[in-house]
Amino acid sequence: MNSETIKLGVERAPARALLHATGVCREDLKKPFIGIASSFTDLIPGHVHMRRLESSVEKGIYSGGGVSFIFGVPGTCDGIAMGHKGMHYSLPLRDLIADAIECVATAHCLDALVLLTNCDKITPGMIMGLVRLNIPGIVVTAGPMISGHHRGRRLSFVRDTFEAVGRRENNEISEKELECLELEACPGPGSCQGLYTANTMACVSEALGLTLPNCATAPAVSSERDRIAYQSGQKAVELAINEIKPSRFMKKENFDNAILVSTALGGSTNACLHIPAIAHEAKLEIKMETFDEISSRAPHITNLRPGGDHFMEDLHFAGGIPAVMKRFQDDLNDCETVSGLSILEIAKRAEVVDEDVIRTKEKAYHSEGGIAVLKGNIAPDGGIVKQTALSEKMMNFKGPARVFESEEAAMKEIMDKKIKAGTAMIIKYEGPKGGPGMREMLSPTSALMGMGLGDSVALITDGRFSGGTRGPCIGHVSPEAMDGGPLAIVEDGDEIVIDVPNRKLSVSLSDAEIADRLAKWKAPEPKIKDGYLAKYAKSVSSADKGAVLS
Repeated sequence: MNSETIKLGVERAPARALLHATGVCREDLKKPFIGIASSFTDLIPGHVHMRRLESSVEKGIYSGGGVSFIFGVPGTCDGIAMGHKGMHYSLPLRDLIADAIECVATAHCLDALVLLTNCDKITPGMIMGLVRLNIPGIVVTAGPMISGHHRGRRLSFVRDTFEAVGRRENNEISEKELECLELEACPGPGSCQGLYTANTMACVSEALGLTLPNCATAPAVSSERDRIAYQSGQKAVELAINEIKPSRFMKKENFDNAILVSTALGGSTNACLHIPAIAHEAKLEIKMETFDEISSRAPHITNLRPGGDHFMEDLHFAGGIPAVMKRFQDDLNDCETVSGLSILEIAKRAEVVDEDVIRTKEKAYHSEGGIAVLKGNIAPDGGIVKQTALSEKMMNFKGPARVFESEEAAMKEIMDKKIKAGTAMIIKYEGPKGGPGMREMLSPTSALMGMGLGDSVALITDGRFSGGTRGPCIGHVSPEAMDGGPLAIVEDGDEIVIDVPNRKLSVSLSDAEIADRLAKWKAPEPKIKDGYLAKYAKSVSSADKGAVLS
C-alpha cells in the first residue's frame, strides 16, 4: 500500500513519530490510511453540515478496519459569488482543488480517499484530483437542500430569489414579499434544490460509478445521508485493500453513461465543462459533439427546476438515479461501480415510484435531452444551450445584436430597462481567458426571466451560465473572443440567427465581412493582470475542451 512508504523501515522512524503525535497508535500502522478530503466550510449552505458527515465517514472507516485522516479542501458558493468579481474565481478554483488533492494525498502516501463534497466546481475538482492520482477512492456528495415554503407554495433558490429580483423591479412583488422569499427560499443545509450544477455533478458522479446508489439525491437533512456516508467510509477501506482504482470507472463507456443520465435529466450546461475535464485527467478526450449526439437520442424524462417544477427531493422519492437508469437500461453500458454492483444490476433492482417525476421514454417531457450544441460563423467550435429550458417560441430566433464587453455592463442595461423584446444580447470577453475564469451569468438571465423577457430576448456569450439558468441562453461560444473568435467582431445591430432544431448559431455577415473585421481586430487589455487569475488565463484551454489547464 502507498502508506507503507511512510510506515515501514528504520529510516521512517521520524515519520512514525509524527504520526503518533496525531494520535495514531502502533497497531494503526498495520491498517490502510484513508484520507477524507472534506470541503466543510461555514461559507456554503451545501457544506455547513459536513462536520456530521465527516463523523459518519470516520466511523465507517474505523469499522472497516482503516485509519481516517481529515484534510480540508477550499470551496466557494457560486450563489454568493455571483454577479461580482468573486465569480471570476469559481471555475479556476476547480483546478486548484484538483492540485490540492494531488499534493496532500501524495505527500502523505494515503491509500485511499473519501471525497466529501457537494457544490458546483468542488465536486469535479475533487474527482479530477482523484483520477489524476489513480488511487482508490469514493465520492460522498452532501445532498440537496429541501424545498422552502411560503404561503402554501414550495420555493427554490434560483426562481424565488434571483428571478424575484426582476419581478421586484417590475413591481410584481413587494419589498416585504421579497424579504420573505429571502428568508424562506433556502430553509437549511444542502445544495440548491433544483438540477443546478451541484446536483447535476452529484448525478454525474453516481452515473460514473463513483458513489453508492442514491448518494446523489438523498436530502442533506436525512439520516439516509449519514448512512451513505458511513457505508462509503467502509467501502473506501475495501477499495484500498483490494486496490480498486478509479481507472476502472474512467472508460469511455462510463462517461457515455454519465452524459446520458445528465442530459436525460436536463442537467446543467456546466457538465459540458466538467465531464471533459475529468476525462482529460483519465487521458481521454470528450468532444462537445458527444453531448449533442447522446442528447439527440436520450429523451428528457424528468421536469426538474430550473426548467420544470419538480425538486431534487421529488426525484429522490421517485427512485433517484437508479430509477432513471432503469428507464435507460437498454441504452446504458454495463460498467463497474465502487459499490460492487454493475450499472445494470443497480438499474434492474431499482423501482420507479412516481411515473410523472421519472417518466418513460415514450412519455418523455421532450423527445431529446437537455443539451444542444450549436455551430455557425460566430461559434465555429460550438456553443451550448439547455434546450429543455427553452420555450418553443425561442427555438428559432432572429434579432439585432446589442453588444457588451462585460456582464456588469449588460446587467446595468437590463436593470435600467433598456433591453427590448427581440434583442440578441451578446456578452463577449467573458470566456476562460477573457473573463478570466468564465463567469456564470445567472444575474442577467434571471433578471430577464423575472422581467418577462425570457420568451423574447436571447443572450449569447463566451462565458457560461449557472445550472439555474433557463431561457434562450447560449454559452461556451468557442473560440472565445479573447482568442480572436468571431464573437469578438459582432457589432450592435448585426442580425443574429438562432436555429436550435438545426443546431445553428450565426450572424448575418458574409465570410468576407467577418474576415475583414477580424483583420482589424485587436485583443483588449486583460481585465486582471496579477494574482492567480492572471496565471490561470495564460494556461487555460478553451471551453469546448473543458477549460483545463495545460
